[in-house]
Amino acid sequence: MPYTLCNLVPDNVKQELAQYDTWLQQLLYNRGIVDKVAAELFLQPSYEEHLHNPFLLNDMTVAVERILKALKQNERIVIYSDYDCDGIPGAVVLHDFFTTVGFANFYNHIPHRHYDGFGLSVKAVNKLKETQAPALIITIDCGTTDNEAVDRANDLGINVIITDHHEPKATLPNALAVVNPKIGTTYPFSGLCGAAVVFKLVQALIARGDFAITVGQEKWWLDMVGLATIADLVPLRDENRVFAHYGLTVLRKSRRPGLQQLLQKQKASQQHLTEDDIGFTIGPRINAASRMDDPEGAFILLATKDEAEAAARVRQLEQLNQERKIAVAQMTKELHQRLALLENIPPVLVMGNPDWRPSLVGLAANKLAEEYNRPAFLWGRDGNGVYKGSCRAGGGMSVVKIMTEAAAIFSEFGGHHASGGFSVLSEHIHNLNEILQDAMFRLGEMASVVEPVVVDQELALDDIKPTLLAAQKRCGPFGCDNPKPVYLLKMVTPQSVTVFGKSQEHTKLVFATTGMAKEAIAFFRTPEQFAKIPRPQEPLSMLVHLEESFFMNRQQTRLRIIEILK
Repeated sequence: MPYTLCNLVPDNVKQELAQYDTWLQQLLYNRGIVDKVAAELFLQPSYEEHLHNPFLLNDMTVAVERILKALKQNERIVIYSDYDCDGIPGAVVLHDFFTTVGFANFYNHIPHRHYDGFGLSVKAVNKLKETQAPALIITIDCGTTDNEAVDRANDLGINVIITDHHEPKATLPNALAVVNPKIGTTYPFSGLCGAAVVFKLVQALIARGDFAITVGQEKWWLDMVGLATIADLVPLRDENRVFAHYGLTVLRKSRRPGLQQLLQKQKASQQHLTEDDIGFTIGPRINAASRMDDPEGAFILLATKDEAEAAARVRQLEQLNQERKIAVAQMTKELHQRLALLENIPPVLVMGNPDWRPSLVGLAANKLAEEYNRPAFLWGRDGNGVYKGSCRAGGGMSVVKIMTEAAAIFSEFGGHHASGGFSVLSEHIHNLNEILQDAMFRLGEMASVVEPVVVDQELALDDIKPTLLAAQKRCGPFGCDNPKPVYLLKMVTPQSVTVFGKSQEHTKLVFATTGMAKEAIAFFRTPEQFAKIPRPQEPLSMLVHLEESFFMNRQQTRLRIIEILK
């Protein structure tokens, strides 16, 4: 695994950041923070001082005036949100706001991933007109490109307010308002997630409306904004750093029975909740609802105040998450069986099955790309007969470059070098494999993207003291555009190397050290799967993260292995 070590902090930056210890100086410098003002903004995000005026967002004033009118006249409102771990928490924010101000004439609708697809559709508008008769539809985390559906709503006499964060096309939908930080030039930060955009709408409504809301009461809804900000992988800079920081603070105190019971079920400490808990515990279970079934269960889990209802939804999501794991395991087994029949493994793995759910193929593609060290493209068919798939990079090859080279066969595609999604024109589904292999052949080395791991600092095991851990904590939460620090440990000798877990699929190394981290672990990797096989009493070098675990109320400082180097 290629890596590059960050430069040491130059003397002029050391002087500028002299109030911080050397560990923190280095972490700040690695993140492009080289002066006192930027450091203070980064290390001390302020809800009162560091959030932008919501009325700077495109069409915000129009949206607020129309919603206030609807509330005053008790008009029927439909909240139409996306089905993922951004749209659903965003829907909870607006649901909670309406409930708090005493407005009840609204309905939350979440489209079905498999049968309805992404966004606001003509079919959905027609159905909502028939079943809900709304005067107003407010979208969350979708709608920016849904021109035809908005036109249909206008024809039916329904106003549409879009709140979203996705990239706009050349022509915006003819909605009453399109509130999106990527539209216009007045808003200073374009990186908000969908739930954050609707939170800004709520802030604006509170500012303009005459509501009996205690000042600062909206902060309790930051648990949903923080959850979505971290789960949706938006850049954790500017306002998003405020939302992630305070979102985690509120999540640790959240009174939502669904969240509390979900964390209890997973033996995760709510008091010590981290971004990793969102990524590995909460997020996958929220997304499992739409991947496997109706997403409404996830919405109710987060919105309900009823303990019994929350318990039922936790059981439901846990069952769906288990079904998801089983479905992906069966899919992966079938893929391995197919690959075993091949005389040679091709440069690109391209496989599919009309019976597979497109919402699951990305998880299996990730496993194949890692295992075979080459790009994997997998597809299934959704409830409307559309062939959709996901792709993951392997072997340093860019899936976006491959898809771009074969663009004519896709009705749509997108993503980044490491992963992406696509819809295949039906006439090309049977020769998709051949077309992508040819695209890879034509690209050759041009398909390669060398992205070395950026190493923050080289450490000795004995360096891992409370001061280092404290410096790292101050730089969190970590995520997109603020990656978790990576450390290089050279020539360290494990006392023991063991595997653990029900299927013996995890690895643990134990070290003798005066530092805080005496164990290094890797989940779902056995010793043979590293670049160098670790063995007791044999020196090795490795790239690691430093983390704190609070599993089953047991606090532990440990290392998470990224790679053991050759």
